[in-house]
Amino acid sequence: MSNYSKNISFQLNSKLNDILADLPDFVRTFFIGIDATTAIKTRIAYATDIRTFFAYLIDESILSNTKSMKNITLKQMDDLDSMYIERYLAYLSQYKKSDDDIVYTNSNSAKARKLSSIRSMYRYFYKKGAVKNNPSLLVDMPKKKEKPIVRLEIEESANLLDSIESGEHLTKAQKRYHDKTQIRDLAIITLMLGTGIRISECVGLDINDIDFSNSSFRVTRKGGNDEILYFGDEVREALEEHLKLRNKIIATPGEESALFLSLQKKRMQVSSVQKMLKKYISGAVPLKNISPHKLRSTFGTNLYRETGDIYLVADVLGHKDVNTTKKHYAAGSEELRKAAAKNVKLR
Repeated sequence: MSNYSKNISFQLNSKLNDILADLPDFVRTFFIGIDATTAIKTRIAYATDIRTFFAYLIDESILSNTKSMKNITLKQMDDLDSMYIERYLAYLSQYKKSDDDIVYTNSNSAKARKLSSIRSMYRYFYKKGAVKNNPSLLVDMPKKKEKPIVRLEIEESANLLDSIESGEHLTKAQKRYHDKTQIRDLAIITLMLGTGIRISECVGLDINDIDFSNSSFRVTRKGGNDEILYFGDEVREALEEHLKLRNKIIATPGEESALFLSLQKKRMQVSSVQKMLKKYISGAVPLKNISPHKLRSTFGTNLYRETGDIYLVADVLGHKDVNTTKKHYAAGSEELRKAAAKNVKLR
């Protein structure tokens, strides 16, 4: 794991500990139990959701004689009626916290995630025999609306890359910096379109992660594990051009290993890449809202179209559950279904 990845991991663990400081001790036991099987960002999401749920129980005086989240007991969770969890989900539609006047809202998708967090906690303690009941299982999961998957078509990907090379759709102010960033930007977007890596994985790359002899690179996945991924000729060419310039830049102290640098000669951040992509997308593909994650979806779709191998797509994208991959990349592939129909011979 690179120093950058270690630093990010330290920051995320500190954030998790800050949230856990507000919660009762038995919750920390739960997080110790799931540490080896979940990513740190997943645990942060769980902790945030559980804190919101406990704050609701306190604010609504549902737990008698308990005035602080820290004092909630596991027995109270065991005795909790599922009716209160249903009321909590209804409350999430629109609510205010006790310490501010902001109105918070949650879609059914957000409610489903919060219920999943509660279920995970109950499931852990039920499995350990620490509680006899799991009221969260008696609550129906909110129905999610299936959003259409937005991705770039082949021609749109080409338009995007052409736009980065030419700077055709940029404003006058943006064009002033284009000569300085064009090769770097093209390398980043080509790499993401050509390999499907996450934006966080991209900005975390170091120069020595790239191995041109094997057309491969080392990437630190969400769970902190290092994997080797491979790239094609277009990605190779873009990376080689970028490194010709990158090797001439003296980075700020502590950033010497970073593959992609900002104009301030510091490692690029996720927000910087998001803004950079938006700048080009607005001109090249104005009718679609394309985020860095949509570049990943574009790669996954193209790979599945070419191979028809959903397990390969899951492996390359780093999905732990192939059902996630099937949901996003296999369900709507009419091209493959048509091809399969033509290949069936009856006589």
